[in-house]
Amino acid sequence: MYVLCEVDKDGAHMVGYFSKERLSPDNHNVACILTLPPYQRKGYGKFLIQFSYELSKRDGQVGTPEKPLSDLGKLSYRSYWSWVLLDLLKDLNGTVSIRELSNLTSITEDDIISTLQMLNIVKYWKGQHIICVTPKQVEEHLKGENYRKPLLTVQQEALKWFQKGKRGRPTKKQKNAND
Repeated sequence: MYVLCEVDKDGAHMVGYFSKERLSPDNHNVACILTLPPYQRKGYGKFLIQFSYELSKRDGQVGTPEKPLSDLGKLSYRSYWSWVLLDLLKDLNGTVSIRELSNLTSITEDDIISTLQMLNIVKYWKGQHIICVTPKQVEEHLKGENYRKPLLTVQQEALKWFQKGKRGRPTKKQKNAND
């Protein structure tokens, strides 16, 4: 379980958490995610979502939340996926495949396809999904009301995370890589 706290002069206050299975056969990078009601709409939910994907990237895995998602969960994930994908697409020159986007983001191909379908920038042609979008369309989405850059983001360079070894501690190789 990963717990997020807000710290003030009175101490640390839990604002939310997420949990995940260590080894998920279904590639779930989140089993349960919650932002407590007084802290909702402040960016903590998307922060926790981004954090779960950063851990998936460190593991070299793609992931998806355990389903079904609540209505609010679906909105939060769809918003996060849209932000990540549009942010990537605005900086790309040339073509990119769904699989390449998945490898770059650790978001599953199914979640990418459903998000791109919602944004109306993917077509199904000759048995495969093809991204069909112009830089102008990406810019229009980025300026639209459905696109919201997260209020809080994970500082990837500050993330120090180790997979536990057999004894519950980081392996020597992991310790040396993060020093």
